[in-house]
Amino acid sequence: YGKNTIKFLRLHKEGKKHFVKEVEVCAHLRLTSPQEYLEGNNSLVIPTDTIKNIVLVLAKKNGIPSLEQFAIDICNHFMTTFCQVAYVKTYVQEVPWQRLHEDGVPHIHSFICVPDGIRFCEAEQCRNGPLIVFAGIKDLKLMKTTQSGFEGFYKNEHTTLPERHDRILCGELFCKWSYGECKDFDFNCIWKKIRECILEAFAGPPDCGEYSPSYQKTVNSIQMHILSRVSQVQVIEVVLNNTFYNVVDMKNLGLTNDKEVLVPVEAPYGSCACTLGRK
Repeated sequence: YGKNTIKFLRLHKEGKKHFVKEVEVCAHLRLTSPQEYLEGNNSLVIPTDTIKNIVLVLAKKNGIPSLEQFAIDICNHFMTTFCQVAYVKTYVQEVPWQRLHEDGVPHIHSFICVPDGIRFCEAEQCRNGPLIVFAGIKDLKLMKTTQSGFEGFYKNEHTTLPERHDRILCGELFCKWSYGECKDFDFNCIWKKIRECILEAFAGPPDCGEYSPSYQKTVNSIQMHILSRVSQVQVIEVVLNNTFYNVVDMKNLGLTNDKEVLVPVEAPYGSCACTLGRK
């Protein structure tokens, strides 16, 4: 049991310069006894309102140096404070506020919300067990307008999809990875590096790109690039929900449409997923 969607903004000031972290937290506990379920005995139950207040107090006292460290702080607090807690799991996701720049100069107290992917993390721990930390990015929308195709696929009497050697590749990406044994990592630096790896693998070199023969191969290329560049990552899951675009037929309008006007296919949409880990 626990408390979901604990939303708050943590404001930190260094002189005139302000820093913000707006997050949403879910904190769940499992107690050593199920007596509240079986007998209606609530003597061991930590109220969910108390859970919410603890999260807010930890944000006030410790700040949020990184999402991962904040999730770790929450796990550590419940494990060290309450002997009746057998397991704790914490999920934290961040609202993507970025500092506003004016003529290249960073503003000291103004920010803009940029929808370029949502950062999240999870931390979980059993009593007398290891602390396990996951991190990730979701709702990251990516597109490239060429260097993508889909050919040579299996065909039977139900196949109507034509082969394409040049198409738009577009999708919404979910990526989640585990760190294995949690050490003194710079979680912020690692997260930024992984995000850069995702963009590099998806797009290819900026002057020419890189051909993708399928959504599946793109998913695997992203995973392999991350595992080769970021040694702290042990297992990585990538899900790519596809958005397809159809070329509008403009013959009746007396126009030739050479893939210049397209409409998205809202539903159904495809989805490719893979989990890859080190040996």
